[in-house]
Amino acid sequence: MAIKATIYKATIQLSDMDRNYYQTLSLTIAQHPSETDKRMMVRILAYILNAEDNLQFTKGLSEDDEPEIWLKDYSNVIKLWVDLGQIDEKRIKKGCSRGQQMRLYSYGSSVDTWWSKIKNKLSAFSNLSVIKINEETCEQLVTLVDRTMELQCSIDSGQIWLGNNETTVHIEPEVLLEHVNH
Repeated sequence: MAIKATIYKATIQLSDMDRNYYQTLSLTIAQHPSETDKRMMVRILAYILNAEDNLQFTKGLSEDDEPEIWLKDYSNVIKLWVDLGQIDEKRIKKGCSRGQQMRLYSYGSSVDTWWSKIKNKLSAFSNLSVIKINEETCEQLVTLVDRTMELQCSIDSGQIWLGNNETTVHIEPEVLLEHVNH
């Protein structure tokens, strides 16, 4: 019998002063059996950083043809393709060709090694942004995991504070590459 996804609920009070976006997000997160808590929390963080109407989690790990998160317009055009991890150039090319914008949130202890090997190949992708979440931050994010999460998030001048009633994690994403198509 196949192991089923674990369902998490998160209510997030979001105050994003950088984008002038204030919202209460009610998320249902299906954690694939092979997904770690760290990866799930980076996925939630990526959602928060891109939050807007119609942004949605996809089947993610269960579906090779979809990103982790996407934003589609009413005519089904993919406006934003969001992926996670240290993915290969082929996967990046797919995201950049299918989405008007692609954002990749890389994390893990070997990000710097991965980045040094792939960065020169990515200059051709004019709609790609690569953001690094450092390992220490990822470890702190795991402390927020609960089946029902009540979180608060403030974003101001690129600084992010995400927490619950007991713990707050200060997050400073490092932009490794930023290309923006308008």
